[in-house]
Amino acid sequence: MHKEVYLPPADYPEIGLRLETRVEKTSEFASQLVSVKTSFGRAVVTNRVPEADAMTWASGLSHAASDHRYYELTHDSLGHQFEHYYLLLKDHSGSTRAIQPFLMVNQDLVTGMPEAIRGAMNKIRRRFPSSLVMRMLMVGCAAGEGHLVCDRSTEGVEWVVQALREALPSVARNFNAAMIVFKDFPKKYRKPLRQLRQAGYARVPSMPGSRLDLNFKDFEEYLQTRLSHKTRKNLRHKYRKAAAGIPLEMQVVTDIAPYIEELFPLYQQVLERSQYKFEELTKSYFVNLGQKMNDRSVFFIWRQNGKAVAFSSCFGHEGILRDHYIGLDYNVALDSHLYFVTWRDIITWAIQNGYRTYYSAPLNYEPKYHLRHDLVPLDLYVRTSWNWLNPIFRFVVPYLEPTRYDPMIRRFANAHELW
Repeated sequence: MHKEVYLPPADYPEIGLRLETRVEKTSEFASQLVSVKTSFGRAVVTNRVPEADAMTWASGLSHAASDHRYYELTHDSLGHQFEHYYLLLKDHSGSTRAIQPFLMVNQDLVTGMPEAIRGAMNKIRRRFPSSLVMRMLMVGCAAGEGHLVCDRSTEGVEWVVQALREALPSVARNFNAAMIVFKDFPKKYRKPLRQLRQAGYARVPSMPGSRLDLNFKDFEEYLQTRLSHKTRKNLRHKYRKAAAGIPLEMQVVTDIAPYIEELFPLYQQVLERSQYKFEELTKSYFVNLGQKMNDRSVFFIWRQNGKAVAFSSCFGHEGILRDHYIGLDYNVALDSHLYFVTWRDIITWAIQNGYRTYYSAPLNYEPKYHLRHDLVPLDLYVRTSWNWLNPIFRFVVPYLEPTRYDPMIRRFANAHELW
């Protein structure tokens, strides 16, 4: 199937870039969509990673738990929700030094705001459906944290940041994106990404993850030494009540494919109750995760009388167990306190298997606060595609960031680290 892509040529002397556009055929192979001449060589946008650059692509994300395989499976599994692209950063010899993945997204800016604001906006959208929905170029991942790739020459990220700073505004305008966003980047990137703030980007908090260091010998020691008397008493009551009901049996697998038909509806139940719905995972996402990354994927499944009532999708890598997505049967979950029972079982398993840290994905902060998690800051770096509008936007963007509307976040001891 052929598709014509028209990108009108333009000059942007204020940033010293010249754009060259082409009409290309699209297929299952990589197609070049945009080429930007830069001070370091050239930045080229493709819809897939060229086979010749496979080694550069793989090595660039080898430092991340969600390595290049994860980006590929999210592309294949969630491609109907987002436009996935790859920015090939080439030197003057034409050699690719780094490949940074990015997305094109039509994002609702009121997601995460108080219900009253969202309700008022819903009324406005009856007449103006696209109000406060903006087309964005997002550097990062469709499902999970964002990471900077390392460049092949230095094996660091500093050169990549300089290259992205130079090339992204023009790439964004070619894709008709009003905004550029570095999505959900961990705190460790603040030093190399500092130069983005000098280029007009505002850094604001994204919804943080949470962390619990597993420096105790078992779950009982955790209860005794970490939790308040009130929380400990409340948990013990929940566990006694759950134990008095129908027994739960836990199964741990690395491949979820044989169970996906019974487990996926549990994920959908949780998704339906969530206020934040950036990505909607698919059956193929979970199946691909277990089959393409079974060296890191861990799935926990809980059953009552043989029926699946809960599951959790995790990553195990370098001593950290990352708990990303959960599925619950809400006909059972509340009475059986499934959230707390499944969490206890995961922590117990993690300790027994030598993990040093438990990481939980964003949201659901109230129980995490009482369970003595620490917040794990995730940052957004945001600017508009137009220099003249950016000073105004930098003033407005702090009012759009979602953490300011969740009072529970401010109660964590390290909440100040978000900024």
